[in-house]
Amino acid sequence: MTINETQDRIIEEFSVFDEWLDRYNYLIELSPELPGIAPEHKTDQYVIKGCQSRVWVDARLGDDGKMYFTADSDAIITKGIIALLVRVLDGHTPEEVRDADLYFIDRIGLAQNLSPTRANGLLAMIRQMKLFATAYAAMKK
Repeated sequence: MTINETQDRIIEEFSVFDEWLDRYNYLIELSPELPGIAPEHKTDQYVIKGCQSRVWVDARLGDDGKMYFTADSDAIITKGIIALLVRVLDGHTPEEVRDADLYFIDRIGLAQNLSPTRANGLLAMIRQMKLFATAYAAMKK
């Protein structure tokens, strides 16, 4: 599935909820889907700077040339948010991840309904995932 196909599916999933409280509850339900990060990666080296809660993200480049993310958070809603980002970007090439237009964030109303500190954290998560992609893309050249 392409990045945009995954985003469209997420938009469709969120479209059934009229209230933001229901969307928050859905984010909480998504958190167990997050591929867990190795305990040795729950260090300051992997923590996302700028998040209100603690979020750890790691990425590896597979033998197939695609990126694979693992992550965790100590806050349940943030864990759901990073689970969505991993779902969209996982299993794609560094170039696809780096260049992805993550339009689903606006279309599901996520950015508008987060507190300013959580919205900054969301941007920091995206920036870090794209930095991993930029680094891996540069290594391939």
